[in-house]
Amino acid sequence: MHLRLPDSGAGRPVAVVVVTWNSAAVLPGFLDSLPAGMKGLDWRLVVADNDSSDDTVALVRKLAPEATVVETGRNGGYAFGVNAALRAAADWQDGHGAVLVCNPDIRMAEGCAATLVDALGAPLPDGSRVGISVPLLYEEDGVLIHSLRREPSLTRALGEAVIGNRRAGRFPSLSELVTAPAAYGARTCADWATGALMALSRECVTACGPWDESFFLYSEETEYCLRARDLGLWTRLEPAARATHLGGESRVSPRLWSLLVVNRVRLYRRRHGLTAATAFRGAVLLRELSRAALGRPPARAAVAALLGAAQSRQEV
Repeated sequence: MHLRLPDSGAGRPVAVVVVTWNSAAVLPGFLDSLPAGMKGLDWRLVVADNDSSDDTVALVRKLAPEATVVETGRNGGYAFGVNAALRAAADWQDGHGAVLVCNPDIRMAEGCAATLVDALGAPLPDGSRVGISVPLLYEEDGVLIHSLRREPSLTRALGEAVIGNRRAGRFPSLSELVTAPAAYGARTCADWATGALMALSRECVTACGPWDESFFLYSEETEYCLRARDLGLWTRLEPAARATHLGGESRVSPRLWSLLVVNRVRLYRRRHGLTAATAFRGAVLLRELSRAALGRPPARAAVAALLGAAQSRQEV
């Protein structure tokens, strides 16, 4: 399906959307990095705060008094915050152009955002277009983050369960994770990418509508990218754009890891139905069981969450 191009948003400011929740420790560094990261663009900052109990809102008002601050009043999740910020940007008198969705623990290199925004709308060989662009992401110590992903499938879930996602990532049919070095050295289209920093075209925002708030955290960017791809608006890595991501708590937090794992299964069921999702859940459970046997607390929590959710007949 190919969409008719709506208003491109040319001449309108880029909306820099940030969702915060108790982000006071990382927010000053993010705000300090913005002028260099946004160099060459007309932009406005929108911060949607999900009821922080620390000094996050006060810091924004002090360090970025020109920003639009949306106090949502509750911690409704990441997609909930993104949607609140997008509504605020839509209310600007002149509207907005592209949208840059950022985590507050992102630090953009100089000119990163302009490179991402310039990529939006680029035609692709099959007649589709770039609707979402993402940069190369690095850990704080300079290690490249494998941020590109393939669409979830049963064979990929099994491949990750049997040989691990990083080793399986070399084989497109066996892992969601894209690990091939060549993929990160060139402009590469992917089914989806991690959502720490992504630019969305105005066309994409219009065509896709709101982010899915039923995902409190994790899988919301997967769902959004796949929905955009289904409309002919692909996610593409722009290797000339670079940023550092300070995050990674899901790797060590049992609570966050279990939420990530359960939401993977929930999303798969949305797109493939109950029978396929049951098999997919089994493959994911096998992966977590093998890691739980090694004494890893996040995996043990994920196993309990998968079994508990199934027994309570939730959408997994």
